[in-house]
Parts: sequence; C-alpha cells; structure tokens
Amino acid sequence: MAHAAATKTCKQIEGALSSSSAYRKVEDGLYCIKQGTALVMISVHRWRKRAVVRLVAQLVTGVTMEESLGLELLELNGVLRFGAFAFQPAGGVVLLVHTLLDNDLGDTDEFLETIRDFVVVADEYDDRISARYGGQTMQDLMAETAIEQMKRLRGTMKPPPEGS
Repeated sequence: MAHAAATKTCKQIEGALSSSSAYRKVEDGLYCIKQGTALVMISVHRWRKRAVVRLVAQLVTGVTMEESLGLELLELNGVLRFGAFAFQPAGGVVLLVHTLLDNDLGDTDEFLETIRDFVVVADEYDDRISARYGGQTMQDLMAETAIEQMKRLRGTMKPPPEGS
C-alpha cells in the first residue's frame, strides 16, 4: 500500500477490531466481519493524500429489481444512520454500502458504533429481502460453495482399503 494515510488507517482498523471474534484480516487493506447471515467487507483505499474506508455488504444476489423493492430500498435510505442500499444489475445484487474518510476513525468508539450499526442493518435486511424478493444471502452462497468444495474433495479422495 505504501501510502501514509492508508497505512495509518489500516492500523487503526486492526487495532479497533482486533478483539472481535467476528473480525478477520483478509490482506493488507481488506477486512471482513461476519454477523449472522451477513458478511461485511471493509476496504481501505488511497484517495489523494488521504484514505477512504469503504464498507460493503452483499445482501442478496439473484434478485430481479421490482418497483416495490426499489421503492422500499429508497425509503430505507432516507432513515438509515449509516449506509445506503444499492443495486447492481449484473447478478441482481442488492448491496449495503457506506464510505468513511480516514479522519472519521479518530474516535475508536464512534468507529465501532458505525460498524455495529452497519452490520446489524446488513444482517437484518439480507434475510428480509431474500424472504420477500428471492435470491440468495451470503450465508446461502457460502454454504453452497462449501458443499461444492466438499463434493470436489470427495471425488479426489481414495476409498479406505478393504477390511479397514
């Protein structure tokens, strides 16, 4: 990363989240938090002489955008403290996103409260959206991926010798 503000921001995130069992560092500048059925990615990006912290939760994939879903998400955007819902047509993905500037991490308690609020909203709305409009939550996708991986591994395993 070799960018002073980004490096400092990464250290602040790691220090603030290190005691949480839900937190995991994926690589420098990329972290995740698992809460219930939601997975929140936290990424640090260089921006001029500063850094930005991007929170992204993929809530549901495989959703067809309907007028009622779009209106519901827009109405929710008007009342959320942190984050906004978004839609990516490729894959029919509903996201929850939020961006912080590096100096927003100065107060660790405020940063953690922002993360907590964001994660709770992501965990609640992935299930609500999936139940009402279909699609798969991150938990569904992770379970499906794990099953596929086990199937592949099973195909490569040799059976035990006869008589064992």
